[in-house]
Amino acid sequence: MSHFKKPETEELKTKLSDLEFAVTQHEHTEPPFSNKYWDNHEEGIYVDIVTGEPLFTSKDKFESGTGWPCFSQPISKSILIFKEDKKLWSTRTEVRSKLGDSHLGHVFDDGPGPEGARYCINSASLRFIAKSELANSPYTEWLKIFDS
Repeated sequence: MSHFKKPETEELKTKLSDLEFAVTQHEHTEPPFSNKYWDNHEEGIYVDIVTGEPLFTSKDKFESGTGWPCFSQPISKSILIFKEDKKLWSTRTEVRSKLGDSHLGHVFDDGPGPEGARYCINSASLRFIAKSELANSPYTEWLKIFDS
C-alpha cells in the first residue's frame, strides 16, 4: 500500500470539492439521503477520496435507513483509525483512514452480522470504483472478491 499517500493541503483544496474537503479534513457531515452513495447498489469497492486507499466493498454494504452508506465491516480494520468523539450529545467512535487521516464517519454497535458493527460513512469521503472498472485500474486484485 506504499503507493497511497496523502497530498499536501493545497493540492487537496484543488482536487476535492468544498464538501469533500470539509468532510475529510474538518470532520463535517454531509446531509443524509442526498449524498452520492447512500443508495448505490452496484458491485465494487469504496476507496478513500484523499489517498485512493481501499476501505470498503459493496459486499459489506447494507441498507440502514440512515441516509448514508453503511457497511458491516471494512476491508481491513488495520487501515482505519478509531477515535473517541464527544462533539455531539453523546460519545461516539469516529472512523478515520489510516494513511490519509481522512474523517470518514462513525461506527456504531447496532449493525448486522456477527460483530454487530455499522460503519456509517460520508459519501463525500469516498470514491466508488465499480466492479466493471476494476480490471482496468490499480485495483485489479479486488476483482477476486466478487467471484465467491
